Amino acid sequence: MRRIAAIGAVLFWSTLALAQDRTITVASTTSTEQSGLFGYLLPLFSKAEGINVKVVAVGTGQALDIGRRGDADVVFVHDRAAEDKFMSEGQGVKRFDVMYNDFVIVGPKSDPAQIAGGKDVTEALRRIAAAKAAFVSRGDKSGTHAAELRLWQEAGVDLGAGKDGWYREIGQGMGPALNMASSSNAYVLSDRGTWLSFKNRGELAILTEGDKRLFNQYGVMLVNPAKHPNVKAQAGQAFIDWLISPKGQDAIAGYKVGGEQLFFPNASH
Repeated sequence: MRRIAAIGAVLFWSTLALAQDRTITVASTTSTEQSGLFGYLLPLFSKAEGINVKVVAVGTGQALDIGRRGDADVVFVHDRAAEDKFMSEGQGVKRFDVMYNDFVIVGPKSDPAQIAGGKDVTEALRRIAAAKAAFVSRGDKSGTHAAELRLWQEAGVDLGAGKDGWYREIGQGMGPALNMASSSNAYVLSDRGTWLSFKNRGELAILTEGDKRLFNQYGVMLVNPAKHPNVKAQAGQAFIDWLISPKGQDAIAGYKVGGEQLFFPNASH
């Protein structure tokens, strides 16, 4: 009887270990989570490949740092300069384009900075700064935050002058930034996917869009198992292979909110 119980215990722990081995950790951005994309994609992937995915949704900078520590198997982010640095450090195996969408400037319909309808994002930012109109920045070293800072720099705006009250850094994700903008009738740079999924819009609307500088590319990388032996390379690569396969790309294209497509697949092979 004891022998049967012992065999049962061994089988239980073996099964548990196998299940854990078929679970990967993906460090990704808040936009892929808060837009609802992962909630749609991951069950499709798990059903197809028998691999479960645990998502750690943080800003891109934090996601890459999680990868650097070997605490994730895959990173799925959107800041090309930071991704290239990650790769140059030998932290990733290979980078793949997965999909894109774009950023938009959202703001109150009253539009105190008078930016509505414009396509020049730097002109819009200059007008916001000149009017000292409230602007919410994620301030969290995310891909969106990095893009925002680049755009302010291109606009020639010294953000140091914004610390007198109109420019508010919150150190949080896209959802909280949109909530704060909604509650305070402020401007904010958002990825379109999270905006389309956002329900608490209040008086907010898209005011500036369409500038090519608002293009938002997402990339995926397997964390280098040569640096971090605990990385589940086979299962992690299976996730990447599925994302960039025709099935994964079709699934990304099929995700819509209110009839609008949130992300556009453009995988490189």
